[in-house]
Amino acid sequence: MAKKWEANRFGGPDVLELVDIDVPPPRSGQVVVDVRAAGMNPADYKHIASGQNPRLLPLSLGFEVAGVIHAVGRQTEIASGGGVAGDEVIAAQISGGYATQVRVKAHNVFAKPKALSFAEASGLILASSTAAELLDVTGVGPHDTVLLHGASGSVGLSALQQAKLLGARVIGTAAEASFGIVQRFGGEPVRYGDGLEQRVRDLADGPVTVAIDTVGTEEAVDASLDLVRDRSRIVTTAAFRRAEAEGFRLVGGRNPASGPFRAKIRPDLIELAATGQLEVPIGRTFPFTDAPAALALLMSGHPGGKLVLTVES
Repeated sequence: MAKKWEANRFGGPDVLELVDIDVPPPRSGQVVVDVRAAGMNPADYKHIASGQNPRLLPLSLGFEVAGVIHAVGRQTEIASGGGVAGDEVIAAQISGGYATQVRVKAHNVFAKPKALSFAEASGLILASSTAAELLDVTGVGPHDTVLLHGASGSVGLSALQQAKLLGARVIGTAAEASFGIVQRFGGEPVRYGDGLEQRVRDLADGPVTVAIDTVGTEEAVDASLDLVRDRSRIVTTAAFRRAEAEGFRLVGGRNPASGPFRAKIRPDLIELAATGQLEVPIGRTFPFTDAPAALALLMSGHPGGKLVLTVES
C-alpha cells in the first residue's frame, strides 16, 4: 500500500500525518507514477497555513514529483509523447506529491531528461516556470540591468540562469554566505539590509531597468520602486498588497495568466535542463519519512537551495 503525508488541521509541520492510501488504477487520460523524489516549494506550507476554511480538510501537499511510470490508462500518452511502465518521468502542476505513489493527469507528465537525477527533476518545474514568467512579464532582454531580490533562492537561481540566456545583467540580493552561488550562476551579488538602494546604485553604475522580487519584504519593494522608473517592469511573487496599491505587476495565484503561462512553458524548461543550460541546485534531500523536518527548514526561509523528499525504490 502507498503512503502520503496529509494535514487534517491547519498549522505548521506538526500537523502532517503519514497515512496509508490505496491508489486506484489509471483511467483514460491518467498515469500512475511511483514517486522517487518530491520537490518542495513555499506553496506547500502556505497550502496548510492557519486561517483557512476547515471544509478544505484534509489537505495533501506537493505539486511536483519525479519517478517511474507504474501504469498508464487506456489510449493514453504522456505530454511529451508515448509513455509506458518503467519510463522515468516528471509530473508537475499536480496535487498530493508528498506520496510514494500518485495518480495524475497524463498532460502533466513528461519524460525525465537522462541528465537529471530524480531529485533534480522533481525540483525543476515550479521554480523555473515562476522564474520564466517573471522574466517574461517584465520583458527582460540583452540591454537590461535587472535587480533580483532573493537571488540565492530556488526561483532566484533559475531566474539568474534564464536571464543570462537572454543576455541580461543581473544584480542579485543575498546574504553574504550565498554570494558564491549567485556568482556561479552569473549574478552580481549585493547584500540586502540597510543601505540596499545605494549599494545597488553604486554597483549598477547606471540605470536599473527591471526589478524582480521573490521575497516580498518592504525593503525589496521600496528599493525596486526607487530604482526602476517604469512600474510595468517591476514584478513580485509575494508583495501582492503593495503591487495592487502601487501599480506594479504580480504573478502567482492572484494572476489568472500565471497558470496557463507556466503550463505552456514546461516543455521548454525541460529541454533547457536536458541540454545542460538550466541546473537545479539542490540544497538538501530528506528521506520521505522526514517530511515534517524538511518542511520546517523550508519555512525558515533559508533552505540553501531546493529541498527534496526522496523515496526509496
